[in-house]
Amino acid sequence: MLAFCLLLAFTAPPALAHIALFHPSMWGFNVTPSDFPYDNRPVAPLQNFTFEQWWFHGHLDHPPHSEDVFELPAGGTAHTEIACDKGATSFFASNPGGDVRQGNNPCPNSPMAQYHTNGINDLTGCGLAIAYKSDVKDVQPEDFTIFSVNHTCVWTRFTDFQVPAKMPPCPNGKCICAWFWIHSPDSGGEQSYMNGFQCNVSGSTSNVPISRPNLARRCGAEPKIGKPADISNCTVGAKQPFYWFQAERNNMFEDPSAPPFYTDLYGFSDGSQDDIFEDSPSVAAAAIPVSLSSSSTTTEPGGAVSTSSSAAPSLNAPTSTAISPALGPAIVIAPVPAINASAAVSVSASVNTSTPSGATLSTPSSTSVPALSSHTTASPAPPSPNRNNMTPNNLAGLYSQARRCHRRRSPSSSLKARKFKRHTSAPSSKFWTRFF
Repeated sequence: MLAFCLLLAFTAPPALAHIALFHPSMWGFNVTPSDFPYDNRPVAPLQNFTFEQWWFHGHLDHPPHSEDVFELPAGGTAHTEIACDKGATSFFASNPGGDVRQGNNPCPNSPMAQYHTNGINDLTGCGLAIAYKSDVKDVQPEDFTIFSVNHTCVWTRFTDFQVPAKMPPCPNGKCICAWFWIHSPDSGGEQSYMNGFQCNVSGSTSNVPISRPNLARRCGAEPKIGKPADISNCTVGAKQPFYWFQAERNNMFEDPSAPPFYTDLYGFSDGSQDDIFEDSPSVAAAAIPVSLSSSSTTTEPGGAVSTSSSAAPSLNAPTSTAISPALGPAIVIAPVPAINASAAVSVSASVNTSTPSGATLSTPSSTSVPALSSHTTASPAPPSPNRNNMTPNNLAGLYSQARRCHRRRSPSSSLKARKFKRHTSAPSSKFWTRFF
């Protein structure tokens, strides 16, 4: 009986657990539990691994066939299958456990805990990244750019990713892609997921390259801890994937209780990431819109504040410095418009103060700045103080000289002091006798 139980233990398929993106184009597509001394199936999580272990899930020695390439239609939709076991996907034929599909369920006959979520409101999104290199050996972590995000990943087996329309063609008809996911801390430990695959952009009509990706920064709202969004801290443009909680080559160092997600929390919108190209709007322009407008603030009953604004006349020049009311103190500095020599600039400001009764006090002030001439004339320098012209206007200059020489007293200095005292009627002249 004991021998029979041991036989079952060694022959039974591994329990469904964790999750991965499955496609024949992926590295490790046919990896089984017996291929590694530890569980390194594509669905196994990555945690505290060396770079060789977590990079491409340690599957670089298990490449796909050269003709197995995942197509990314520019401006279209990439249809993927995400599951806890290859047998739950359309590729079940090569699965040791056979066909275990159950419709759109990513983990058939398993609780949600198997894919680390407590419900649809606990999802953290996942992302697809691309590196414009055709040889996987040339790819480094910094080469990957997230080009599409699905906020409801990994809720369903069939998961779609929108591809930006401006994706340029791949070199030699092949790029290197990868799927990334980090789950919520509410359901599981500190784990990352990565599966690499061969890909190609089809139907490309643009040659605009993708920008060099930067690190994503935490900037979205966090209602659980009462933290509002800080849009000014978002990384705008191309962003790298998260390399987190490994023994080597991390680019994110968040606490285990607050891991990074592929959501608005880190500036990843749902769908195609259309700001990743070299001709995308600049970081400053995209982060805080700059406009020329006049605004007024009123206090509504109950303390509510409303703001109305009206557009200012066009200056036919680059916009000037503006402060976005919605973002508080964040300031964007833009080029200042050229000033016409025949024009004058008027600067106005107002201070609004709400009284306890709800009334609003407005104190306007304005300053007129004269027009700038094309020629400037230096103002004459003020005359130097003259000891023989002892007037109150010269006292400041004499005081400065006196401080430098008051320690070098001589018999003649007393005589000068007496002359100074006789020839000035300024009341403050008595003060100078101490220094001569």
